[in-house]
Amino acid sequence: MIALFVHKPRFLDTTLRDGEQTPGVTLTPDQKLEVACALSDIGIDVIEAGSAAASEGELTAIGLISDAGLGTECCTYVRALPYDIDLAADAGADSVHLVVPASDLHIVEKMRKTRDEVYAMAMSAVEYAKERGLIVELSGEDASRADQAFLSHIFTDGVAHGADRLCFCDTVGILTPERTAEFIPPLTRIAPVSIHCHNDLGFALPNTIAALKSGASCAHVTVNGLGERAGNTPFEEVVMSLEVLYGVDTGIHTERIYPLSTLVARLTGIDLPANKAIVGSMAFTHESGIHAHGVLRNARTYEPVPPEMVGRTRRIVLGKHSGKASVEASLNELGYTVTAEQLSAILSRVKTLGEEGKRVTDADLMAIADTVLQLVCTPALSLRQFTVVSGNKSTPTASVTMAVNGAETTSAATGNGPVDAAIRALQDSVSDVADISLEDYHVDAITGGADALVDVTVKLRKDGKIITSRGARTDIITASVEAVIAGMNRLLREDT
Repeated sequence: MIALFVHKPRFLDTTLRDGEQTPGVTLTPDQKLEVACALSDIGIDVIEAGSAAASEGELTAIGLISDAGLGTECCTYVRALPYDIDLAADAGADSVHLVVPASDLHIVEKMRKTRDEVYAMAMSAVEYAKERGLIVELSGEDASRADQAFLSHIFTDGVAHGADRLCFCDTVGILTPERTAEFIPPLTRIAPVSIHCHNDLGFALPNTIAALKSGASCAHVTVNGLGERAGNTPFEEVVMSLEVLYGVDTGIHTERIYPLSTLVARLTGIDLPANKAIVGSMAFTHESGIHAHGVLRNARTYEPVPPEMVGRTRRIVLGKHSGKASVEASLNELGYTVTAEQLSAILSRVKTLGEEGKRVTDADLMAIADTVLQLVCTPALSLRQFTVVSGNKSTPTASVTMAVNGAETTSAATGNGPVDAAIRALQDSVSDVADISLEDYHVDAITGGADALVDVTVKLRKDGKIITSRGARTDIITASVEAVIAGMNRLLREDT
C-alpha cells in the first residue's frame, strides 16, 4: 500500500553542522565546500553549513559555500542572540536555523532561565533575523520533552513575528512514531514544519518517516547518519525508504548516494559499518550459496533495490558458505570453463580456505583452479630481491630486482612510506610490459603482539581488468610485495 504524503519532502542536510559535531570530526573550509558541492549536486534543498559563532573557520566555510553559486539554500545554526545573527548575515547565509530551548529541562537546567525569558529572546531574535534579511527556521530544542502547549505558543507567535518555518527537534531520540503522529499535525497548521531526529534509541528513521506522513514538509538529515552520540537521521536511508517503500519521488539523484557517502566517510575519518543499510560494504555482497544462487538467477530474490540505483555494484564473495553457482560465476569471470566434477573439487577447496578464516581472493581461486585443472603456468615475474630504507630523517626508498619474462631488471622508487615505496618500485619494474595500477590496499593483523601475522589484500588493475590477491607474513612490507607480485603474475599471465 502506498502512503499519501502531504508534501513532496524537502531535505535540510546538517552533515556540516550536526554531523561535524561527531566526536573527533573536524572539516576544513575547503573540505566543507567539497561536501556542500556534492550535496547540491545530489539534490539537497538546504545545506546547514555550520554554526556561525563557532569559529573563524566556520565563518570562512559559510562564506565559501554561500559564494559558490550552488543554487541550494545556505543555512547556519544560530542561538537567539543578535551576535550570532549578525555573523550569519555578514557571512552571506540565506537562512538561519534559530534554535531555542523548548523543554523545562533545557530552559531551567541548561539556560537557567524562565519560559517567559526564553519566549522574549525567541521573539526578539526572529524579528532581528528578518530585519537582517534572513529566512528563519525557528527550532524548538528538546521539543519531544516539552510542554506541547508552550511549544505551540512559541511557534505561533514566532510565525507572527516573521518566522518562515518551524522545526520540531527530538534532541535525545526519545520519540516514537505514535507520538510523532500525535505531535506534528497541530504544528503544521501554524507553518511548514521540519523534523530533526537523533538516533539514540534507533528510532530516527521511523520517526522522520512518521513526521513526513503526518504533514511535516522537511526532513533534517546527515550523510551516513553522522552526529553526536548515536547520530542523526541518515540521509540515504530516508531517501531510499521514501523512494522504494512509499513510492515517493524525492527529487534526489539516488545514483550519487554511494559516492557522496564515501566522500563524507573519507573526509571525516568515520568508516562506514560493514552492515550499514544502503552504503555499507556488505549491503550488496553475497556469499551464502542459496543467496548467491538466487541473485545470479534474478537479483530481486535477495536485493530490495538494484545496487546501481544508489551508485553501487553487486559483489559475490567466496568463502565457506559459497555454493556451486557463485564459484562457477567467479570462474567464468576469470576466464575458466570447468566440468561439473572440476567445479565440485574447486568448491571443496574454496570451502576449506573459508573454514580456515581466510579471504578467498581472485588469485586464490585461480591458483585452486590451476591445480584442479592441472594447468602449468610459468610466472611472468620472479622476485630476486628487494631492499627498503626508511626512517624519521630519510625519505622511504625501495629497490627491487625482478626477472620479468626471464629478463632481470632493477628498479627503485620513493614513496610516502616503505610499503608505498616498495609497491611503486614493483610497478616500475613491469612498466615496460604493462601499466598496472593499485586500486585498493587493505591490511589486517591476524594475530596479536608486535610479531603479529599480517594479511595484506590488494586490488590491481590492468587494461580494465581488476584482480585481487593476498600476502600473509609477519613483515608488512614482505606481505605487501608478495600480494602485489601474485596479482601482477595473474594479470600478466595472458602475455606469457
